[in-house]
Amino acid sequence: MELKRVVVTGVGAVTPLGLTATETWQNVLKGMSGATPITRFDASTFKTKFACEVKDFDPLQYFERKDARKMDRYTQFALVATQEALEHSGLDLEKIDKDEVGVVFAAGIGGIATFEQEVANYYLNIEQGPRFNPFFIPKMISDIAAGQISIRYGFRGPNYSTASACASSNHGMINAFNHIRLGDAKIMVSGGTEAAITPAGIAGFNALTALSTRNDDPKGASRPFSKSRDGFVIGEGAGCIILEEYEHALARGANILCELVGSGMSADAYHLTATHPDGLGAVLVMRRALKNSNLKTTDVDLISVHGTSTSVGDIGEVKAIQQVFGDHAYKLNISATKSMTGHLLGAAGAVEGIVAIYSIINNIVPPTINFHEGDEDPEIDYNLNFTFNKAQERNVNVALSNTFGFGGHNACVVFKKFKK
Repeated sequence: MELKRVVVTGVGAVTPLGLTATETWQNVLKGMSGATPITRFDASTFKTKFACEVKDFDPLQYFERKDARKMDRYTQFALVATQEALEHSGLDLEKIDKDEVGVVFAAGIGGIATFEQEVANYYLNIEQGPRFNPFFIPKMISDIAAGQISIRYGFRGPNYSTASACASSNHGMINAFNHIRLGDAKIMVSGGTEAAITPAGIAGFNALTALSTRNDDPKGASRPFSKSRDGFVIGEGAGCIILEEYEHALARGANILCELVGSGMSADAYHLTATHPDGLGAVLVMRRALKNSNLKTTDVDLISVHGTSTSVGDIGEVKAIQQVFGDHAYKLNISATKSMTGHLLGAAGAVEGIVAIYSIINNIVPPTINFHEGDEDPEIDYNLNFTFNKAQERNVNVALSNTFGFGGHNACVVFKKFKK
């Protein structure tokens, strides 16, 4: 069976750096940090008092009040990012066969804010008995963003969510990619969304000692590959990527942004929350992605790394890159956009994929910010090009995007400059 080619025809995003993909890309290139003191609740008693929140997001600008009340914030982000991506793709929704359009939209956690609110209301009013909002379950469950997108647009192809912590949206993108390659659909709406900046979200990650507590310097807190890194900065938002069968896109005269040429998946089989210290799962996932893409290591120009600003994770990923790419590791660019956006958990892969796509289109690599001379980690080789602090122009033909999730889940996708 001949596999179909898969191209990218549209992107959309809602992030701590902008309410659109374009605005996010522009601010990423500037090296802007989205980290600010938490405003969504009183965090004064928390170990971490800052996060990368989405700013100026008013759901009533996008939804009727009655509809907005039926959605958790994470679903609202997903629908807004999808609307932008569909518009960007130029698809005429009145002319396409909606039986051939599917949705795989990921979330690592889902409607945690809804869960917290409903359970708190129950215990505050426990003497009244179990009174829950009838939309409690449909707002909370992690698959509902995919369902809402399908319902809104009438897409009747494959429809579900993937949940693999911080690798969720890359796993979803891989599934969407394969649905098209195998002929299950002509178009797939692929993405990830998350809104976990809540008391339970912050306190839970604090209990794991996973979050930075650099409360005196939020914007400088996410510092991948620096010795002084002390944990990740949590973010929120959504990214959406429209994948399309090449022949279908060609027939309708679509503006093709790039091609998705391959993917890899693996497991660390090591620890509940920590990546393997030697990057064994990361080695395997990148090698599988290259093999699946029919590419050599020397074809790669950019790696969008997981790069969370955690001590074990950063070192393991660097070791993996050196093991997979050998001498070529010193000739490619490494970029850690979480230094700016924070860690969007289940949405990370989608948003970082969009940034990689823009890098291919514009031949420029975004920076890894917050590195300072004198803050070198003796376990990291700084002869590698981490694109520290300033964007760099280079011809980007091939970009890998890595995501690694709690539980040892690893997923890598490979984008390539489009050629007929």
